[in-house]
Amino acid sequence: MFTRLAGGVRARRDVVPVRPRHVALAAILASLLLLASRALAQPEPSALIDQQHCMFCHTNDAPFLAPSFQEIANRYRDDPRAQVMLEHKLRVGGRAHWGNMAMPSPAERGGPLSPEDAHTLVVWVLRH
Repeated sequence: MFTRLAGGVRARRDVVPVRPRHVALAAILASLLLLASRALAQPEPSALIDQQHCMFCHTNDAPFLAPSFQEIANRYRDDPRAQVMLEHKLRVGGRAHWGNMAMPSPAERGGPLSPEDAHTLVVWVLRH
């Protein structure tokens, strides 16, 4: 049941001793998990939302003049073409395809939107 270790110390055979490299490995893995969770929890792109006046028509979770971000996410989350379509809609505006309210053109909402900014907004909306 017991065994002798270096220096005459007795230790139980069924207990695995904790080694410093195991502790270091556990700390590294915990750090990586923390970093990954922060990367997935993308913060709200507040500056873009304000610049494009998104909240004039949308809210996070209730329909207003346009569908909520939650409704948009629920409708398009599993559509493989949604990302491209929604980014295009943000960049150029477009006809009504949800109720009778059309997406305003960029000139009507705060100016041109780069492909990168459109991508950022769509990724954020679809994570609702």
